[in-house]
Amino acid sequence: RYTEFQKDRSVCIGPAVSTAALIQVEPEKEDDPWDLPELHDTGVSWADLDTQGKVLRVFRSVGKFILLLGLLYMFVCSLDILSSAFQLVGGKTAGDIFQDNEVLSNPLAGLVIGVLVTLLVQSSSTSSSIVVSMVSSGLLQVSMAVPIIMGTNIGTSVTNTLVAMTQAGERDTFRRAFAGATVHDFFNWLSVLVLLPLEATTGYLYHLTELIVRSFHLESGENAPALLNVITDPLTHAIIELDESVITGIATGDPEAKNKSLIKIWCRTSTNTSLQNVTLANCTRGMCWEWRNVSETLNIRKCGHIFVNTELPDLAVGLILLAMSLLVLCTCLVLIVKLLNSVLKGQVAKVIKTIINTDFPFPFAWLTGYLAIIVGAVMTFIVQSSSVFTSAITPLVGIGVISIERAYPLSVGSNIGTTSTAVLAALASPGDTLTNSLQIALVHLFFNVSGIVLWYIVPFMRAPIWLAKSLGDVTARHRWFALIYILVCFFLLPLLIFGLSLAGWAVLLAVLLPPAILLLFVVSVNVLQGRWPHALPSCLRTWDFLPIWARSLEPWDRVVTVVTACCCCCKCCEVAQGDEEAGPVNKGCEMESHNNLAMANDSEEKEKVPPPPVVLKMTVL
Repeated sequence: RYTEFQKDRSVCIGPAVSTAALIQVEPEKEDDPWDLPELHDTGVSWADLDTQGKVLRVFRSVGKFILLLGLLYMFVCSLDILSSAFQLVGGKTAGDIFQDNEVLSNPLAGLVIGVLVTLLVQSSSTSSSIVVSMVSSGLLQVSMAVPIIMGTNIGTSVTNTLVAMTQAGERDTFRRAFAGATVHDFFNWLSVLVLLPLEATTGYLYHLTELIVRSFHLESGENAPALLNVITDPLTHAIIELDESVITGIATGDPEAKNKSLIKIWCRTSTNTSLQNVTLANCTRGMCWEWRNVSETLNIRKCGHIFVNTELPDLAVGLILLAMSLLVLCTCLVLIVKLLNSVLKGQVAKVIKTIINTDFPFPFAWLTGYLAIIVGAVMTFIVQSSSVFTSAITPLVGIGVISIERAYPLSVGSNIGTTSTAVLAALASPGDTLTNSLQIALVHLFFNVSGIVLWYIVPFMRAPIWLAKSLGDVTARHRWFALIYILVCFFLLPLLIFGLSLAGWAVLLAVLLPPAILLLFVVSVNVLQGRWPHALPSCLRTWDFLPIWARSLEPWDRVVTVVTACCCCCKCCEVAQGDEEAGPVNKGCEMESHNNLAMANDSEEKEKVPPPPVVLKMTVL
């Protein structure tokens, strides 16, 4: 029957045609690296578990949650110890920096001093309190303190950028984490670039806050609430406790403060005031004595931290605490990321990502970002540190739970939250210094509000998001560039500006103005190349006329690879000398050069590219 069927159907078979178009493989669409990844659950589903398995999973989930809380607690405590370590290492230097009023009269120098001091003490609240103390004591005018407050905003954003460096092991994770951290940096830098010249020419922040302070008859209030410190102080005070009034004393010119140690020894003291007979100095005639009220401080109870009886200098103790806190911080962060990756799977990840990243329904979608700003402000007010809050959300951005678009308003809100604590602390100032203290706190608040008006309210003005994504793409391909960014933006550039400001305005402008003009030109040409290339002359539509080292990081990547592969360099030198084992050495050198993560990943991606189909060539033939 089959033979007869074939005979009957043979007349219906059409002529053979080429199948090249049918089997040709279409190029796959490239995935957007900024899309949030799907966190798949590789374990057994809940429905397939028996009763014992369900009980074990519940206990395991509860244990992971408790472990996560413990790691977060240690993470916050390590940040507190890190701040204390930086204060021990550079706190007195920070106090000395504030004493030169001639330098502080330069707005740009004041900005850089705010950045450097906040980097030294790793606490914007500490540097702000120093500024408030100097303003209250009359050593610093409010108008001169405004640029310093702007600088503290920039200095406090370095912590979460350093935290993002711990996620450099995986390319896409590092891309998202570094962009999520630097979106806070770009918001602060762009706000300063616009508002600092505006303040220097018009003084709008000074006049606005002065009008607000004078409009209300305010009285001294209560101290700022210590919400998170109630939980963390028992552990951190058992390790170290500092006398922060020493730094303030150095900044205000107290000669006795320079010889004091920052390590607090007596935690409970009592001051007795009595009327005593004091002999007058340089008395030539008449009564050489008088009655005065003399205050005497009595030490009652010593502190209980481990360095209370140490004979080590502050620098040595600071270095010990710095190494210890960095080790604990990095360990906790790595464990938190691994624990979150194991917990946030399946339905849990979908629910969390949906809640955090989904907008309100139309027409209220625009309110979602402002709600995120409020959440960031409230959470920062609770933990009393913008560094802690932004450092905590950075790993979540890296693993793909929070998008960059949602991390941006959360980080902006953290800037608002950290100023509310300063406002409450200013309300606790004495009546004679309340006006100046509150005005400085309000300057910090309205500076961040002005930044939100500039870089968030209008959607196309949210430049920090695409700048952070661009930097994330660069650092994902060349991970060493992340370290260059941190060193240049937070250390080398502020130190250069500070050094030039000591030489005067003429030298400062002569050195910085040409690079600033060149940078503005390059940015403008890049924007035109991407959007309106026909508006440019043909020679500027691409940067191909420049040498490759001036328009690409690839040559610098090879330089970094060679520098880091010292053993490979030695073997390559042996090959140049005519070693008989040149082949194996070249092979080993080639393999060791892939120790650079970026190069290794690039080579792996190239190996994963499928070869062209052979069937297509045979069919065409």
